[in-house]
Amino acid sequence: MSTEAVSSRWNLREMFATDEDWKATLSETMAMVDALAARKGKLAENAAALWETAQQYEAIQKNLYALFVFAHSNFDQDMSDSTAKSLFESASSAGTQIGEKLSFMAPELMGHSLEEFLAFCREKPELKLYDLFARDFFEKKEHVLSAEMENLMVRMGDLGGSFQKIFNDLAVNDIEFPELTSPEGEKVKVSEAEYGRALTNPDAGYRNAFYNALLGGYGKHINTITSTYYGSVKYDVFDAKSHRYPNARSQALKANHIPEEVYDNLVSTVRENTGPLHQYITLRKRVLGVEKYRFSDMMVPLVKEASKKYTYEEACDLVLKATAVLGEDYTAVLKQAMENRWIDVYPAPNKQSGAYSTGAYLPHHPYVLLNFNGTLDSVFTLAHELGHSLHTYFSNQTQPFIYADYSIFCAEVASTLNEELLSRYLFSHSQSDDEKALLLCKKLDDIRATFYRQTMFADFEMQTHRMVERGEPLLPDTLCGLHRDLNELYYGKDLDVDEFLSYEWGRIPHFYRAFYVYQYATGISASLSIAERIFRLGEEGVRDYRKFLTTGGSDHPIELLRIAGVDMASPQPVLDTVKIFRETLAELEELL
Repeated sequence: MSTEAVSSRWNLREMFATDEDWKATLSETMAMVDALAARKGKLAENAAALWETAQQYEAIQKNLYALFVFAHSNFDQDMSDSTAKSLFESASSAGTQIGEKLSFMAPELMGHSLEEFLAFCREKPELKLYDLFARDFFEKKEHVLSAEMENLMVRMGDLGGSFQKIFNDLAVNDIEFPELTSPEGEKVKVSEAEYGRALTNPDAGYRNAFYNALLGGYGKHINTITSTYYGSVKYDVFDAKSHRYPNARSQALKANHIPEEVYDNLVSTVRENTGPLHQYITLRKRVLGVEKYRFSDMMVPLVKEASKKYTYEEACDLVLKATAVLGEDYTAVLKQAMENRWIDVYPAPNKQSGAYSTGAYLPHHPYVLLNFNGTLDSVFTLAHELGHSLHTYFSNQTQPFIYADYSIFCAEVASTLNEELLSRYLFSHSQSDDEKALLLCKKLDDIRATFYRQTMFADFEMQTHRMVERGEPLLPDTLCGLHRDLNELYYGKDLDVDEFLSYEWGRIPHFYRAFYVYQYATGISASLSIAERIFRLGEEGVRDYRKFLTTGGSDHPIELLRIAGVDMASPQPVLDTVKIFRETLAELEELL
């Protein structure tokens, strides 16, 4: 492998130099688990015992976190690698074993009270670190089962997680996608990794053929995918009822102390404000001059300059310049990520599609998986994932382990804020109306994809879970019909909702992590509000946002976002996002 090829791959071996080192750490961790399990019945018999329990448990979790990050990422870089898959399966199995062995902890600790904990804190002040954790823990008392039942639920959780594994194996390894010839004469294997590049091709026939081939691949397996998703939803409902939650959504949101009204407000407000999105679809149909506007036309830019390609080096330079407003120390960490192999850059055979940021606690740094293909979208993806990574980096540097990990509700703020900064930077350096129109389209498309589309997905999974909670089966026609209806509602009459689009729900991996996607929509709403504040207030806005990046999970998400100057308990950020979309659309219409 050439030096350049090596430099574009992440260096996971900084975490574990060899597989044997990984296995040794796993063995050490299991021994630590046994030592903690041997203290059953004595976890909190006094302040010193509780402190020992906390230290033991944190040490286990730190190790386990690193073991999982390495195993998962190592497997994702080549999902055909049987050795990597074996490590990943070992990590998953160990997680289940640890959960079983330590399942007694929550019920035993629940036998105590917050008052006892506060008394222990007076005796041993070091325990005050866990004040927020303890308050949240005892708040969940009614949802913790007996030790025997919690042990059983851990085992069931391993089964519940298998539905996503089945979907991933099907999508990555088993579905046979065809090969197409692009208008440029290139042989292209239809895949998720090629999705973005194909759907920005100026040839409408090719875009549609690629989209139909991709969605048709999922359509051929729609019965299997439906059964897999149905099993996943049934597990969500079972787990929620077993832990005495009124429903699966309540359980998911209470984990982060998010009021259910936030979810309801998002869906209802967006449903009531689909008009601007309908207008955008009508505009796109007119400008593209197509008789039928299909979903395969959704990503193609409306101006010719959009065919420009970027090298990875150019993308890095743009991200550095766009985010410079956040401070020199922010830029310095970005450069570390770009120069020191924190990033796995290009598509490769059997590599996981898409992109993500991951990372364990100190002394490890974050990692980013990309499938960079030179499009403008891939430049924005780089900015997005590095936003996650720097949120992780600064939280890890500032917070103790127990509060370093931030909630999913906060996670999408840092990533989408970076995208907004990149959008503003590129717009301010535009040389023509066409370039400005391209960026306005990009902003509209980002809001469409992250705000409107993810809300539509949140609507979908809210309805599917309610069906199962009512005892209704999830069948292929039911799910495809629901997805078709939602597309018609959110996008309007000018989108041609055909059979292939009705299969689209079946390719969404996030559905196997229930009630996750709504946070993309709330995240972009928060980030747009924060960006407005940064450019309006200058240093004060940057200071507040940078403080937010260091907070990890040191408070509840709604409170942490207030530090950055946005109140997500209010409907205002959602309404402001609709307003920004409407204003951006009006600006684009003037240029076109």
